[in-house]
Amino acid sequence: MNILVFGPNGSGKGTQGAIVQKKYNMPHIESGAIFRQNIGGGTELGKAAKEYIDRGDLVPDDITIPMILDRLKEDDCKTGWLLDGFPRNKVQAETLAKALAEAGINLDYVIEIILDRDIAKLRITGRRLCVNDNNHPNHIAFDAIKPVEKDGKMVCRVCGGELKTRPDDQDDGAIDKRHDIYYDDNTGTMAAVNYFKQLEGPKVISVDGTPSIGEVSEAIMSQL
Repeated sequence: MNILVFGPNGSGKGTQGAIVQKKYNMPHIESGAIFRQNIGGGTELGKAAKEYIDRGDLVPDDITIPMILDRLKEDDCKTGWLLDGFPRNKVQAETLAKALAEAGINLDYVIEIILDRDIAKLRITGRRLCVNDNNHPNHIAFDAIKPVEKDGKMVCRVCGGELKTRPDDQDDGAIDKRHDIYYDDNTGTMAAVNYFKQLEGPKVISVDGTPSIGEVSEAIMSQL
């Protein structure tokens, strides 16, 4: 079972992806990790990508997509994978779909987590990241997943680990920039989601991201 997962920053996409990954024992592949693996390993694609990154430029699709395909062809992906963080726009969606077809790799499901933009922003500014596991949910605005207090400071409610914030999570401009890309239904990520909805083959699962983590997870699992 091969899955793409979409959701705006703040939707719980990473948490839900981790739940699916654990249930079906498949690798949860994040585009950022693929870049780090190739650059750290000194692959030819990694070297090419690093040149763009060092200049502050976006890595072009003709480098990014071969990296992703190479990862999806590794042994641990033979029985299924979940890809998170790519594609980010319609052109990438079209290019990825074509590359998967040419490689003989089926895309079975597309998971879309739907969340109002204002709610997504609130979730970002209030979230806290566990240094032990980023998928441990901690949020100062929601009682169900509030961090706990220990020795006078707030720690992870799951494991007691130290909490931190991403600097860009507290930057309104950075949040708006990320959301401008995601919610753009002409050329951005929403346009990519809509492209997959028009394709024959993959089943698109669209779920409301506003309920609890467990309820969202149940809605996804019931359709897989």
